Amino acid sequence: MNLPNMQGAKIRTDKKVEHINLDNNIPKSFEGKKYFLRTYGCQMNVHDSEQIRKYLEKFGFTMTEELTEADIVVLNTCAIRENAHDKVFGFLGRCKHLKREKPELIIALGGCMSQEESVVNEIKAKHSYVDIVFGTHNIHELPKMILEANKKLNIMVYSYEGNVYENIKYSRDSKITAWVNIMYGCDKFCTYCIVPYTRGKQRSRKMENILEEVRELKELGYQEVTLLGQNVNAYGKDLDESYDFSVLLENVAKIGIPRVRFVTSHPWDFTDEMISLIAKHENIMPYIHLPLQSGSDRILKLMGRRYTKEEYLTLFNKIKENIPNVAITTDIIVGFPNETEEDFLETLDVVNKCQYDSAFTFIYSPREGTPASKIKDQTPYPEKEKRLQRLNEIINKYSLENNQKYIGKTEKVLLLGESEKDISKLYGYTETMKLVNVITDKDKVGKIIDVNITDAKSFSLDGKAI
Repeated sequence: MNLPNMQGAKIRTDKKVEHINLDNNIPKSFEGKKYFLRTYGCQMNVHDSEQIRKYLEKFGFTMTEELTEADIVVLNTCAIRENAHDKVFGFLGRCKHLKREKPELIIALGGCMSQEESVVNEIKAKHSYVDIVFGTHNIHELPKMILEANKKLNIMVYSYEGNVYENIKYSRDSKITAWVNIMYGCDKFCTYCIVPYTRGKQRSRKMENILEEVRELKELGYQEVTLLGQNVNAYGKDLDESYDFSVLLENVAKIGIPRVRFVTSHPWDFTDEMISLIAKHENIMPYIHLPLQSGSDRILKLMGRRYTKEEYLTLFNKIKENIPNVAITTDIIVGFPNETEEDFLETLDVVNKCQYDSAFTFIYSPREGTPASKIKDQTPYPEKEKRLQRLNEIINKYSLENNQKYIGKTEKVLLLGESEKDISKLYGYTETMKLVNVITDKDKVGKIIDVNITDAKSFSLDGKAI
C-alpha cells in the first residue's frame, strides 16, 4: 500500500530559527478582572498553560474556576484525537451562550487546534463570537491580542512554526515538581501524527538556557524536574553545536535536583549513552516512557516509525538489562488503517514479551492533513473497539502483577499533596513513577520519604511512612 503525499502542509524549511530573549515587562491593564483557563491534551499543553497563566496574571487578571465569573475565557486545545476536538467545540457553545449575557466577555482559542487551517476557517465561518485565535508559538503576544480584542477587533493568529523564546515566565502548577521545555516541534513526521503540522519542525533550546532554568528551580527548592519535548532524545540535532540529549541530561543531573525525568522518547533516537547515564546517576529516575504504537512491522512501516518489532524488543531488553529496577511504559494505537487480526496479534506478542508497567492505549483517530488520514480503511470500528478491550485486559493484568512486586518493599516517595480519593492520606510517586497513597503526616508534603508498600492495585499502591 502506498501512502499519499502530504497535501497542504505549510512547514517552512527555509526559515532560520532565531533564539530570542523575551522582555516580560507587561503593564497591569486588567486588575480586578478574572480569567478562566481550560487545558486539553498532553504535558506540553499543560506546560503551555503555565505560561498562559503567568501572562494573564502579569496583565492583572486573577484566576477563577467559575466560568460565569470570567472576563476572559482561554481554551488551550489539543489536536491529537478527534474527541478532544469535539470537546472544545462543545465547550465553545457554552461560551457563546455566556457571551450573550456578557457581551464584553473575551473568548480566546489557543493550542494545537488553532494551528489547523480547517479549524481557523471553521471559527471564521461559524464561531465569529471568538475574539482571539493564537498559536502555540504566539503565547507571548497574548497581552497584545487581548488589548486589541478589547477594542472589538477579531484577532486571528495562525502560524506553523516559530522562533525559540527564552526568559519565558511560568505560573507553575506546583512548587515541588516542574516541567522544563528543552525543545519544540518534531521532525519525525509519523504518518498518523498532526504534531509537526501544529507545532512545527524541531527547534531545540540552547543548553545554557535550559541549565540556567534548572538551577533557578533548584534554588527555589524544587524536588523534581521533567525535561519536556515531543521527542526529547532527538534534542540538539537541529543545532550547530557539539552536544546532544545525553550531554544535556548529564549536565542537568549534575546540578543536583533530587529527581530528573524526561518525556517523551522515540525508540529510533534512544542511545546506549542515554542508558549508561540513567544507570550511572542516582537522580535520573529509572522510569522510561517508550512508545511502541504497533508490534507489526507492516503497520510500523505504514506509520513511518523507522524501527521494526525486533529492533524495538532489542532496545527494550537492553534497557531492562542495564538499568536496575527500571519501569517502562508505552503508547499503543489500535486499529491503524487496515490493521489485520494478524497485525494486532503481533502487538499482543510484544506486550506479552515486555509486560509493561502501564500503557496509554488508543483507537486510531484520523487527523485531517496527515498521510494516514488518506488511507481507505476497511476495518470496522466495532472490531477496533474489541481489540482495544482485549489489549487493555492484558495491559491491566501486567500492571497489577508489576505493582504487586512492590508489596513489602520500602520505596522512596516524593509526596505531592492530599489524595483525591482519601484526604486522610497523601499521594506521591516512587522513583519508577508508581502512584502511592500514603498514611503519614500532612507536613511531609514536598519531601521524599521512605514508604513501606502494603497493598497494590492495577493503577496505584498503598503504603505507610517509615
